Parts: sequence; C-alpha cells; structure tokens
Amino acid sequence: MSKELLYQKFNHVFDNTLISEIEKIGTTRTFTKDDIIIDINQPLLYIPLLLSGSIKILREDNEGNELLIYFLEAGETCTMSLTCCMGTSKSKIRAVAEKDSSLIMVPVQKMQEWFHNNESWRNFILESYQIRFDEMLEAIDNLAFMKMDQRLYKYLINKVKLHTSKIIIAKHQDIAEDLHTSRVVISRLLKQLENENKIKLSRNKIEVL
Repeated sequence: MSKELLYQKFNHVFDNTLISEIEKIGTTRTFTKDDIIIDINQPLLYIPLLLSGSIKILREDNEGNELLIYFLEAGETCTMSLTCCMGTSKSKIRAVAEKDSSLIMVPVQKMQEWFHNNESWRNFILESYQIRFDEMLEAIDNLAFMKMDQRLYKYLINKVKLHTSKIIIAKHQDIAEDLHTSRVVISRLLKQLENENKIKLSRNKIEVL
C-alpha cells in the first residue's frame, strides 16, 4: 500500500492516528476499468476507501437493467455499502471501476468502533452520507424532471469533470446502459447535440465543446 497516497487523499479528513491504523489493518486492491468491485447481493466484509481512479455506483431492476446512481472519486467511500455494512446485509448496489482504480479495504468491524471513538472518522461518514443523499436527490430530480437530452448532456459534463478531459472514450451502448435507455435513443440524441455544436462525434469518442 502507498502510505503517501493514503496520506495525500485522506490527511485533510482523518487524524494521523487513524491514518496509521488504516495503513496497518487495511488491504490494498487494484482494479482495471470495467472490473466489478462490489456486486449486488454480495456480502460486505470490508469498507472501501478510494485512493485513486473513479468508480460508478449502479442499481439494477428486476429485469437486469442498470441505472447509474453516482460516481465516486479518490478520497471518497461508498455510503450505500456502509449502510449495508451497518445492517450486516448484502450489497444493494454494483460498484464498477470507471477507470483503473486503487482502493484500501478496511474490515467492517472497524466501522462502528471508529464511529464511536474517532471524531474524524465519524465526521467523514456523516459528511459522506450527506453528499450521497444530495446526489441521489439530484438523480431522482433528473429522472423526474429532465428530458433525456438534458440528462445526456449533464452526464457528459460530469464525465468531463471526472476525467479532467473534454475527450470521452465511450460506446453509445455503454452510455445507454448508464442512463437506462436504448442505444438508438442515445445515438440520436448525441447527433442532436453535435448539430447544436455542443459536442463532436467520432468512433467511440465524444469531444465536449
């Protein structure tokens, strides 16, 4: 495990004592793009802390269709997995590497212990819940009030921010699955956005202008 990376991403959040304990008991895992990190109905034995890369959190309906809930960036954790850990239940989400990612996995038993005896951990968990709650409200608002072309453009803008690049490498089918619609609809709307001079299309590549 890279102590420097752990300190770099979490020193503004955790006190030095907690960082040292995480370094001691945590297990580092690396994943490549599109790897499933946590799957639906998987027992959760560890709390994931993201050191590098990014992860997308998905829900699945009864027919196996996925819906993007939110993205995780370095220095964050998945609060939906924390909720499952607290209830000792199985995962209700799927976490997939958006790009090559490195995580440190902390045994779930430590979650409640630190919550009671470490203020920096407690504040981190509570703030994480608030951030994800706001993002899920935004996702609900997007589904309820935004047209698909607006949702698509917002999705692309979020991708630009996440990857700090105006070039997005993605297949139309992958975008369709994230937004819970068909590839035909996405292809049509991407062409519409290109005609509006908001993006430029090429094979499996989208440039946000």
